[in-house]
Amino acid sequence: MKNALTPFGCQFLAHPEIPFFPEDFSADDRLMIKTAEDFSRKEVLPVVERLDAQEDGLMVALIKKAGELGLCGVDAPEEFGGLGLGKNLAARILELMSLNGSFSVTFGITSGISQVGLSLFGNSAQKERYLPRVTSGEWIGAYCLSEPNSGSDALSLTTRATKDGSDYLLNGTKMWISNAKWADLFLVMAKTDGDKLSAFLVERNSPGISIAREEHKLGLKGSSTARVVLENVRVSASNLLHEEGLGHHVAFNALNLGRFKLASMSIGPARHAIELAFQYAQERRQFGQPIANFDLIKRKLCLMMGWFFVAESMIYRTGAQIDRAFEAFGGTIDGNRKAAEEFAIESSVVKVLATEAEAFIVDEALQIYGGYGYTEEFPIARHYRDARVSRIYEGTNEINRIFIADRIGRRMRESKISGDVAVDSFVTSLLAEAIRVTPANQVESGALADLIILAYADQSSRMRATLGISTGAPLFAVMEPVLNSRAAEAYQLLTGKAVSVPAVEKPDLSHILSCAFTG
Repeated sequence: MKNALTPFGCQFLAHPEIPFFPEDFSADDRLMIKTAEDFSRKEVLPVVERLDAQEDGLMVALIKKAGELGLCGVDAPEEFGGLGLGKNLAARILELMSLNGSFSVTFGITSGISQVGLSLFGNSAQKERYLPRVTSGEWIGAYCLSEPNSGSDALSLTTRATKDGSDYLLNGTKMWISNAKWADLFLVMAKTDGDKLSAFLVERNSPGISIAREEHKLGLKGSSTARVVLENVRVSASNLLHEEGLGHHVAFNALNLGRFKLASMSIGPARHAIELAFQYAQERRQFGQPIANFDLIKRKLCLMMGWFFVAESMIYRTGAQIDRAFEAFGGTIDGNRKAAEEFAIESSVVKVLATEAEAFIVDEALQIYGGYGYTEEFPIARHYRDARVSRIYEGTNEINRIFIADRIGRRMRESKISGDVAVDSFVTSLLAEAIRVTPANQVESGALADLIILAYADQSSRMRATLGISTGAPLFAVMEPVLNSRAAEAYQLLTGKAVSVPAVEKPDLSHILSCAFTG
């Protein structure tokens, strides 16, 4: 059940063939997925309090154990210690490894954004030297792009790499660096030759590297986040990744794939929050019965599952397309770059929706717990704190919205896509009319991006709902009016035109919960 690769991404504009959804993973894939889930439930969840306290050696030991199971290098090349499997399977494994946010970040960075640049753009010597150490879990990786005065405007960074004989001297400060405390290998972005960006592989034991104190964060307390200070750090020219001045290829394509994977990292905790909320709603009794019997609680649970269903449908449809791109183009550095860029828009789309779905789900889960949810004695408070950053890192959702609208418009102007939309629903009909509107400001760009995101969500979940999954059609019935109303709001904000939302059949909440938790 795989659809053909469409040129230049944006495959949601024209109706694809049959997409790939989670039900389509093979039996062998499911064994790997089960290994990841068992690891999370048996190794990580029982020690979350100790992780939050950053118990010495605990996180490092868990990453090492995950590496021994092959989980740290699922989509890395086999010849360099990885399993050589697809990005889609790697994302599914990451989802199940993300039932706790702190572990998720540590694992996700070291198995993803810190090593993907090396996998895609490294030469054989660099891969041979470093990849086996990272994919085995022996080493932990970190990705160093952000700076104190360079966040969303990544190209304004000031860290410099100055030629000194056959080496480079790196000077600057990197901020908000995940895994800083534990990392053995840093992928560092710096300016060379004026304003050109270059990427460097920097080992932790290099003289001149220092790690500042841990940031005192709202959530993700078990993860490490700190500044990395570079003072005349000598780096061999052999550790220049890709080519001098082309570091933006490394940085931004790592982010493209990182945003796709972050979507999976976001629905992992959301999955666990749904489980916790449903269990609590069955156990908590008020007025002589479980609160799960009350209609407003039923609706909360159904909406939580509905947003999860939509996000999941989008993620794995997109992941299959990314795998197609690597099959078609990958194998060379230039081909890897093209494959990583191909579905950059869709990666931003799923990042925005999945992180906002996570926020909704954990918020409603806490609401179901009531006053108890607001205490640290119950596990939902941790998910609530941990989830907040998902809409900030890997590019804020505002920046991703601007990127989506801008990139779609540019590709249409360059005739790389037609802009034709397959109209098969109320949401896609609104996008078909609005797609050619040129936004006048950032608010209108955000509205256009929302229409694009909602159309992709509508199409992905609608198609999946027709495939005979017991929960598919009922969950789409819950989400259809939500998607319709949000699309109408975005359309009005962009065009200034009035629009009527169509009537839909009321969903049977009890039936949906029965399907979800008994089959």
